[in-house]
Amino acid sequence: MATNAHLWAIGFDAETRAEEVRREIEILGWGAGRGGKYLLLLDEVVLVRHNDGSFTLEQERAPWRGYILVFTAVGFLAGLFMTVPLTGALFGALLGLIGVVLMTAKAGVSDEFVRDVERLMQPGTSALLVVDDVNNLEVIRYAIQGLGGRVLKTNVDPQRAGLIQATLALARPKTS
Repeated sequence: MATNAHLWAIGFDAETRAEEVRREIEILGWGAGRGGKYLLLLDEVVLVRHNDGSFTLEQERAPWRGYILVFTAVGFLAGLFMTVPLTGALFGALLGLIGVVLMTAKAGVSDEFVRDVERLMQPGTSALLVVDDVNNLEVIRYAIQGLGGRVLKTNVDPQRAGLIQATLALARPKTS
């Protein structure tokens, strides 16, 4: 895994809560209007431990096709200025593909990490496992404030993990 990628497992007391939080976190990473996103989601997994003790695992990969299409479009536009739009588009697509291959090779939720988290979960709970690269921690903290859950396992330093845990537990600001 890349050294700058952060690996998180956030546990929740309800089987459905991790999926709900996943949808909210995705907006920070690749929601509508991807420009200026504050979080680069490299991998995410929802893990549910049912009351009978069994587990289900749902893995969502980042929309890599979208990244390749963006690079292709940028390459095409750059190619227009140099009067070689198809060459620019091809070059952009290749750059996007190379970036995707490098990112997926370096980051992901390992099977070992999933097994460690499974051992920490009680029946009737869920966990959201995320690999991210944070662009703006203050914006992220504001967005995750009050989502609940507890940090089960992470690869970040304890001070940062404590900061995230405190933010998850804070009450959400009231909107007027």
